Amino acid sequence: MQRLGVMDWHRSEDFAPLMLVMSGKEEHRLVTSLREVAEALIVAWPTDDGEEYMAAVKICLDAIYGNIPAKAARAALIRAAEEAGIPVIAVVH
Repeated sequence: MQRLGVMDWHRSEDFAPLMLVMSGKEEHRLVTSLREVAEALIVAWPTDDGEEYMAAVKICLDAIYGNIPAKAARAALIRAAEEAGIPVIAVVH
């Protein structure tokens, strides 16, 4: 696999925003970049298991390292959210 190089994981130009409807302190979590995908998965996720969750963490890291596009991490986050019963809202900007 061709390595694209470590990407700026704070950038949001390549990432279509979405809103996670989670329980707890931060009920509505806006996700606009790979950094925010990583924070949602590692810091705010309600569980640390599940097949889609584990895949999303790995895919997010692969995207941060530039091995795959940011949109792959976004899609993986959506699948993990479905697995965990977390509603996802597409944000139009």
